Amino acid sequence: MYFKGKNYWAVILGGSSGFGLATAQLLAQQGMNLCIVHRDRRQRLAEIEAQFEVLSSFGVEVVSFNQDALKEENRQSILENLRIKLDQKQGGVRLLLHAIAKGNLKRMVPESEGQEMLLRNQDFVLTIQAMALSLYDWTKGLWESNVFAEDARILGLTSAGNTKAWPYYAAVSAAKSTLEALVRSMALEFAPFGIRTNVIQAGITDTPSLRMIPGHEHLMEYAEKHNPFRRLTKPEDVAQVVYLLTRDEAAWINGALIPVDGGEKLV
Repeated sequence: MYFKGKNYWAVILGGSSGFGLATAQLLAQQGMNLCIVHRDRRQRLAEIEAQFEVLSSFGVEVVSFNQDALKEENRQSILENLRIKLDQKQGGVRLLLHAIAKGNLKRMVPESEGQEMLLRNQDFVLTIQAMALSLYDWTKGLWESNVFAEDARILGLTSAGNTKAWPYYAAVSAAKSTLEALVRSMALEFAPFGIRTNVIQAGITDTPSLRMIPGHEHLMEYAEKHNPFRRLTKPEDVAQVVYLLTRDEAAWINGALIPVDGGEKLV
């Protein structure tokens, strides 16, 4: 357990499924305490709480909040709870992982006659706030609360949609590009405080958020066929790289976009 005895914490935004949950599972096995923020319907809570109990079985502390991470009052309340806990335990936040997948998946022009659900300016605003700017809000909140460890890591998640045009993906694509620009500036300005900021570009992965994209079956089929390893990226593949980036040896990686796709981007 690499982090055993260090009393490090990971704050995972969107930690009840996909990349966030896979990362939580691996970091718990490595001895890192977890603060998981998620937003799920009541029907899923029993299943999710059972998964979180498994995390606790590795001897780490797990606190979770089923709240909208995008609301300022929720963020302030969670940060205050975390600050009190860390003051009591003499700990620090080693990792902030932003795995929020909340965006508008609409076309810019009608695909068929009569289609009315088209992208508006406000759809872009809401998507960029959720999937990009909220990373800065949480980073600034943690920094102002003075709960980051002396050597801390911030990670965002992007996709090939940052440069490729996919139907229904325009708002999310804009958010991913914004996130990457934000990460570069954060890497520059937060570095003097011992904070490293990077972004991971995951390959096509079968997650709940991917399945919300119209035509996701074609994306999965193409990726599996053309990936050099002839398979899709798994959440566990990404979790492994997140873990590597939290280790001491990764301290000199800052402001980078790191592909985790098995070479999918090559074709």
